[in-house]
Amino acid sequence: MSQRRTARLNEQFKREISRVLRREVHDPRIGTPTVTAVDVTPDLWLARVFVRPGPAAPEGEGGDQLLQGLRAATPFIRRTLGSSLELRRVPELRFELDETLDRALRIERILQEVLPAGGDGPEEGEEDGESPVSQEGHVNPDQVDEDETGPRKVQGS
Repeated sequence: MSQRRTARLNEQFKREISRVLRREVHDPRIGTPTVTAVDVTPDLWLARVFVRPGPAAPEGEGGDQLLQGLRAATPFIRRTLGSSLELRRVPELRFELDETLDRALRIERILQEVLPAGGDGPEEGEEDGESPVSQEGHVNPDQVDEDETGPRKVQGS
């Protein structure tokens, strides 16, 4: 299956699963989760659905309860998707917690601890505060240090 069709199916599944969870599933363990992404295999055998607990979910245990509720509601969700989508086969749904935001926040905290508070000054090897990476993300080759193994990675790239 083409990447274009897979991407289109991923978005369509994301929309439909979100709609079903919002309007048709009434399990209190589920609440109002956010479907962040769906990854359908090219053979349409499996769809990994990434979710985050809604704002009303209790901290810590909200994810476990959410997954239990979603697993219990999976047959209903598949039947509903089968009637709303025009597919020969509705893939098996596997719900997983999306921890991307948590990881990003953890990395941000670590960087704030490691980097100096006044990080506006010039970095080592930079002249007059001029960065080798432009705001558009282009690297100026004149400002990149090289050694015998090739160009070194520059901060920000």
